[in-house]
Amino acid sequence: MSGPGIETVAFRMTMNPGQADEYRRRHDEIWPELSGALIAAGVLDYRIFLDPVSDALFAVLTRRVDHTLADLPRTQIMQDWWAMMSDIMKTGPDNVPVQVDLQPVFHLSGTDKRGDQTGR
Repeated sequence: MSGPGIETVAFRMTMNPGQADEYRRRHDEIWPELSGALIAAGVLDYRIFLDPVSDALFAVLTRRVDHTLADLPRTQIMQDWWAMMSDIMKTGPDNVPVQVDLQPVFHLSGTDKRGDQTGR
C-alpha cells in the first residue's frame, strides 16, 4: 500500500529467545487504547513477522506522510506497553524496543501505472 500521502517503512527488532508464544499472545490481546493511538497517529497498516531461527522481528508499517508517530513515546499508553514488553525483547534503558531501520531494495506492485496486471 503506497500512494500519494502514504509511505511504508520497515524495521527490525529482536525478541528474547523462547518468547515467541508470549509475544504473539500479548499482541493478540493488544490494548484497544494502544491500537486507537496508533491509528490516530496515522498508522494505516502494521505487520510484524518473526524469524524463529534468529528471533528477529521484522515490522512493516504503512502510515500517512502527515503522521504524528513521533509524539507517541511521550504518551502513557506507549510507555506502559513498552514496559510490559521489555521482559521479552531487547530494549534500551527506557524500555523502548531496539529498532534497526531496514532499507528498501525491491518493490513489486500488482498493477502498473495503467492498472494492468504486471509480472507476466
